Amino acid sequence: MSPSIGSVPRGRARRGASPGPPRDPAKGRLLRLYAALLARFGPQRWWPGRTPYEISIGAVLIQHTAWVNAARAIAALRSRRLLAPERVAALPEEQLERVIRPAGTYRLKARRLLALTGWLLDRHRGKFDGMRKMDLPALRASLLAVPGLGPETADAILLYAVGRPVFVALTAIESFSTSVAGWPPTESWTTICVSESRCSRLTRAPVRAAIVSTTSGS
Repeated sequence: MSPSIGSVPRGRARRGASPGPPRDPAKGRLLRLYAALLARFGPQRWWPGRTPYEISIGAVLIQHTAWVNAARAIAALRSRRLLAPERVAALPEEQLERVIRPAGTYRLKARRLLALTGWLLDRHRGKFDGMRKMDLPALRASLLAVPGLGPETADAILLYAVGRPVFVALTAIESFSTSVAGWPPTESWTTICVSESRCSRLTRAPVRAAIVSTTSGS
């Protein structure tokens, strides 16, 4: 996804074009940085996955484990032709647990996969296309209401599966956030909407934590 950084009047976008630069200077700097990196290196397709649903499944399976374990569980799902929302939803929970066992905490993750899959089918008919046009804060809030999906998992799904302009909130990049974005090191920002002119206000918490990552996410 390549957000627009052209000169568009605030609060109004050209028909068929992405909204212009965000009002927040830090978000504007991040957007320009993103555009420069995209122009220099091209799309990285960092998160492995053949479909948006597979990427979303991976975002849950990677919780509290190494990617190699999540990849084994995904391979097991693929070998059984289960990487489709309808097929996962029709699977008994105990059977899903056995399939994804390599990812660890398989009982908990089976419940979370079924919850995410149910949300996808009930709210979006199993499709991701409509999410690309929805109000981003509302979509994120809806994802966060799914049991077992915290900010990191939800943002990974939004970024890598849906293709929305968010940064995955982590706790390891304070130097980047302070030197490039100019944010105080004592604030934690749970999500960044870098190209949406109508993003909700960023949530802050008075804890010392780093906040954004363009190089890793899980």
